[in-house]
Amino acid sequence: MKPFARSDRSVLGRWWWTIDRWTLFALAAIMGFGILLIQAATPAVAIKHGLDNFYFVERHLLMLVVAIFIIFGISLLTPRQIRLGALFGLLLFLPMLMLTPFIGTEIKGATRWIHLPGLSIQPSEFVKPLFAVTAAWLFSRQCEHKGFPALSVNIALWLLITIFLVMQPDIGMTVLTTAIWIGEFFLAGLPIITLAIFIGLGAGGLVVAYYTLPHFTSRMDRFLSHSGDTYQVDRALDAFMNGGLLGKGAGEGTVKMSIPDAHADFVFAVAGEELGFIWCLVIIGLFAFIVLRGFWRLRHEGNLFILLSTSGLLIEFGLQAIINMASTLHLMPAKGMTLPFISYGGSSLWALAIGMGMLLGLTRKRFGLHDV
Repeated sequence: MKPFARSDRSVLGRWWWTIDRWTLFALAAIMGFGILLIQAATPAVAIKHGLDNFYFVERHLLMLVVAIFIIFGISLLTPRQIRLGALFGLLLFLPMLMLTPFIGTEIKGATRWIHLPGLSIQPSEFVKPLFAVTAAWLFSRQCEHKGFPALSVNIALWLLITIFLVMQPDIGMTVLTTAIWIGEFFLAGLPIITLAIFIGLGAGGLVVAYYTLPHFTSRMDRFLSHSGDTYQVDRALDAFMNGGLLGKGAGEGTVKMSIPDAHADFVFAVAGEELGFIWCLVIIGLFAFIVLRGFWRLRHEGNLFILLSTSGLLIEFGLQAIINMASTLHLMPAKGMTLPFISYGGSSLWALAIGMGMLLGLTRKRFGLHDV
């Protein structure tokens, strides 16, 4: 039995028949894996902090409910409303990002969090999806309205965000944000030679960061030589070895007891031990499905803003998942980046909800141009 008839003209009815339900179901499945893995990974962390066993589970479920409402609410908006919302949201979080290096709290050599009464916020997480949509709007303006200096504003905005991300320092977030921006720039008509120049500048920037930022230097050295403090990565690899093909069973893993960030950056290691290789492939497949499904739906998209902004949001979502899983498997330096909708974390969860809400809203079936 279908929840709504095709003739249903209510808000919920129109939403149900115009939303990409396959992407919605894939997101729900990822959230389901997240609930399972948070239940498995967080009791050990709670005990270490002298908290109730299910303290983090309850908080995650509460934050997830808020995230679901965010996704639903934003997916109801028209592309124009999403564009305006992203612009005003960026005007709110960009000043917070700029203040973070000066008033934020330093954790493990980086200053990325602003502590407010009863709440900690990582502004860079929210800047990512909001910048993706705002940059897409500026690129589309540059292509469609030559009189407006959209490209200059766009470049200045990217440089501003990059500078304050490097000041934290947060090289992983800098790389991800830049990848979103260059991806949209390329789709908007960036010449190949210009793309090569940007790639060269990016490589040069990483070299400079290696010699000037001790935090980044330490992580690169540990990755390249596998020496020094590689405890979390070593234990994560042990988790995958212990899990084998079918895993040890939900809640039966032991490595999570000794990985400090098992519920956050290294939650994929918990999946490897308890669910095994096959279910890890399912999780990877769900992320890949959302990204590929999103690009497939864009194949006939005629609105440049929707094409660019959706592509940017898909790049963000897919790359963040790849970075987290590759870091856990020691395929790249650890980046302190969450696995979307699976890792514990309020700022990341809500920022991803904003991004996915905008993605679902932008890819809804439209039967006219009045809402674009």
